[in-house]
Amino acid sequence: MSSSDRRTFLGLIAAAPLAACGFTPAYGPAGPAQGITGQIGIADPTDRNSFDLVGRLQERLGRSRSPRWQLGYAITTGSEGLGITSANTITRYNVTGSVSYRLTDLASGQTATQGTVKSFASYSASGTVISTAASERDAYERLMRILADQIVTDLIATSASWSGA
Repeated sequence: MSSSDRRTFLGLIAAAPLAACGFTPAYGPAGPAQGITGQIGIADPTDRNSFDLVGRLQERLGRSRSPRWQLGYAITTGSEGLGITSANTITRYNVTGSVSYRLTDLASGQTATQGTVKSFASYSASGTVISTAASERDAYERLMRILADQIVTDLIATSASWSGA
């Protein structure tokens, strides 16, 4: 059996239990997340972090002209020094963040789903003042993208219970 035949055979064997359990891809023809793209309005950003978060959410969920649901959020961030030299200088920082979100059905005003996501990003503070500032900004931007991706994953995973699909 050639290598490609073996891969095909193993792939079919691995997929067989999924077919038997009623597995449906989230964005598939009858998937629960199929109709959510472009249907979720996102609260307007108020600062740089929320701007980055909303930008990524819109990339993943699409912009909505007439939303069916509204996504509200609250961002919390913090920073802590990690690498400290013998001269008591911090050379590395961890940026932590969490976002509590609530998806509301605009027709009924009821909460469709809610949750909290958490993550972190790091940056080096051992360069010049300008490079450290740029690294810090980049770490916050990466953190907001990570948190937005986690929110989208949660929304997709729970969409069967609230999307009406």
